[in-house]
Amino acid sequence: MSAKSWREIPIGGDIVEAGNSVEYKTGGWRTFKPVWYPERCIHCLFCWLYCPEPAILVEDGKMVGINYDFCKGCGICVKECPDRAHALELVREK
Repeated sequence: MSAKSWREIPIGGDIVEAGNSVEYKTGGWRTFKPVWYPERCIHCLFCWLYCPEPAILVEDGKMVGINYDFCKGCGICVKECPDRAHALELVREK
């Protein structure tokens, strides 16, 4: 199955199937994007837990990156990153 772009989403943004978010590349909507600093990350995975899209990449119970094809730049991951870590920063997309 290939990923769909935002232009292929049904009019009105209706969700016609549960769990279909991986079919739509939503990264093109972004004005801001999170930048991950792996050296600061404590791998609490709050970012993964709260991300509304499959944008936070996790392997073996640790964050390994961000899939920008699916990141909408909503900033929830940055907001949920613990203050003591500051492993994520929201910056304007270039």
